[in-house]
Amino acid sequence: MSMNQSNNQIIKKNLLIICRGAGDLATGIIHRLHRAGHRVIALETDYPAAIRRQVSFCEAVYDESAAVEGVTARLVPALADAETDTETYSGINDTPAAHIASEKWDSSAIEAVLEAGEVPLLIDPKGESIALLKPDIVIDAIIAKKNLGTTINMAPLVIGVGPGFTAGQDVHLVIESMRGHNLARIITDGMAQPNTGVPGNIAGFTSERVIHAPAAGYIHDIRKIGDIVQKGDEIARIYPDKESYDNALSEYVPVNATITGIIRGLIREGYYFREGFKIADIDPRESEQTHCCTISDKARSIAGSVLEAVSAFEHGVKIY
Repeated sequence: MSMNQSNNQIIKKNLLIICRGAGDLATGIIHRLHRAGHRVIALETDYPAAIRRQVSFCEAVYDESAAVEGVTARLVPALADAETDTETYSGINDTPAAHIASEKWDSSAIEAVLEAGEVPLLIDPKGESIALLKPDIVIDAIIAKKNLGTTINMAPLVIGVGPGFTAGQDVHLVIESMRGHNLARIITDGMAQPNTGVPGNIAGFTSERVIHAPAAGYIHDIRKIGDIVQKGDEIARIYPDKESYDNALSEYVPVNATITGIIRGLIREGYYFREGFKIADIDPRESEQTHCCTISDKARSIAGSVLEAVSAFEHGVKIY
């Protein structure tokens, strides 16, 4: 298929797969599929909020590219007539230097990234590029705990990860995302387990290992991902408004470590959030510092099941 064809489609060498979401779990999926030889395109919002930033391809939104375990995702800019926002700073609604307001892209630019052996990343929170690119498979790994617009007719195979999807209705297959015996199970009928709001158990810690913002505002990181901290240590500060953040004024709310361990995740410097927003994650296993920069066991498990479903589809094995 020529890139000059009027339908503006990507050349399909092996399967063309679109993954909605590029946070840490989605990155595990994208990484596995890419390593297996599939052509994968990632879709993200213009203001992603990953805390496990060292293992999240969505960081390419801010930095133009992001490398995780030897695989690189690269931001594909919008067409030249897309609106741009030249005022950039680190607060709410911030975007990279080339802010993408258009939902249209040049497929030749996407193809160039694929041919370079990388993962194209588009700022497309609504998934509108799916109709343009016509993928073989769509995976929703946004992990929003609800369906944000994915439908079963988006592709010949549509997979939803975690709660919010029903196999046979809005997707063909669902992948269980809750830690435990059924983690990564392929569900062919029904839904994943509902969100309990309680993080999975790691070394005896659940809710206390995840830190939520004690106030709304802009974050200034005092410590960094990979640092070992003691319970009660100050790891960040929250400034109530942009002026306070810019001038480092004295009025701020401290963010303290809730347990002793390694900072595994910490939201991006200058990010604006509401009170209660998830902003950090501490791993109580102090000896496992390398975990901060490698794909998690949970992400790899889920990725393996997604690859199983993709392989079955590729070889004509019907599992749903």
